[in-house]
Amino acid sequence: MGINAFCKTGNTVTFTAGVAAPTPVQCSSTTLGGNQYRIINSGTTIVFLGYGVDAANATTNSANVTTSGTAFPLLAGTDEILTFAPNAYFTGTSTANAVVYITPGDGV
Repeated sequence: MGINAFCKTGNTVTFTAGVAAPTPVQCSSTTLGGNQYRIINSGTTIVFLGYGVDAANATTNSANVTTSGTAFPLLAGTDEILTFAPNAYFTGTSTANAVVYITPGDGV
């Protein structure tokens, strides 16, 4: 079985993480059940990525992790391909502003 390169399946969305989480953005795929996302943290600080099936869930999940939490930490300069629920919502918090780009797709 071969490894497929990442293939974009929808529009890229963006938000700027800060001390308070901005309004969540939905990242929609044009494929049924598409649930992989290329996520880039172009900032210079860790972003605590909140994600969920709706905006409220994404906001709740974006709290900075101190000892335990639901946020996914994205290191500065990170370029990751991650799997979440289809058509997920995303937001994030950080100690300084950091722009995050999210593109739905399939592959690695």
